[in-house]
Amino acid sequence: MTEQTNEQTTEQGSGILAGRTILVAGVTLDTSIGFAVAKFAQEQGATVLISNFGQALRITRRIARRLPVEPPVLELDVTDPEHLASLPEAVREHLGADAVLHGVVHSIAYGNPETLLGGKFLDGPWKDVAQALEVSAYSLKSLAVAARPLMVPGSSVVGLTFDATVAWPVYDWMGVAKAGLESCARYRARDLGAEGIRVNLVSAGPLRTLAAKAIPGFEDLESLWTTRAPLGWDNTDQEPTARAVCALLSDLFPATTGEVVHVDGGFHAMGA
Repeated sequence: MTEQTNEQTTEQGSGILAGRTILVAGVTLDTSIGFAVAKFAQEQGATVLISNFGQALRITRRIARRLPVEPPVLELDVTDPEHLASLPEAVREHLGADAVLHGVVHSIAYGNPETLLGGKFLDGPWKDVAQALEVSAYSLKSLAVAARPLMVPGSSVVGLTFDATVAWPVYDWMGVAKAGLESCARYRARDLGAEGIRVNLVSAGPLRTLAAKAIPGFEDLESLWTTRAPLGWDNTDQEPTARAVCALLSDLFPATTGEVVHVDGGFHAMGA
């Protein structure tokens, strides 16, 4: 193990993720859910790696310094077969030849806001729809397969969704992509269960992330939570979602897989 990894383990020590190594894929800004997950995971004793790619990688490396312990930052484009194939090697480069991953977090989604969001469902071109489905849904399978050689019985894959059981205002093709993600998670849970690997999703309420700001009319969507979430909802607080993700990464849910856990103030359970 590297000196940096030993430092993480020594400084964090205890918690529900003590002794576990977690990869959080898709961390850009410190307002992202992925960043909140990485932060809480470190606070709970995990050794954390984070990833991004392209021009955003430079931002991620800078943002990584704001975590309790600066983690290794991997370049990983989940649509690039070469990046996916080299993931085990990249992890071992930082954590040693015997490295394992006890958890993988899929915090990745993209849909062209100019063609797929904000009331453009009927006009969405297939080229952009295909990209949204590949990045936001198919990549859960791609990432899980890439990480599989490093995972052990008891490992956990957790993705982030936005309730895809209904049609939302302005969300349009991203809603379809999230429906694909939720279905993909169930099939991944089926196929990886025999290896003792769990696959679950957390469905968060609307949060003021970089992705949310790109959705035209997002304010209309998030305003629904004002009166209908029985516990209330703070759209600037990513920590409740991060806590749920980390609970699913831990051994507190050893027999839970194929599940979607709602962290939305109870909104999903309410009628009109």
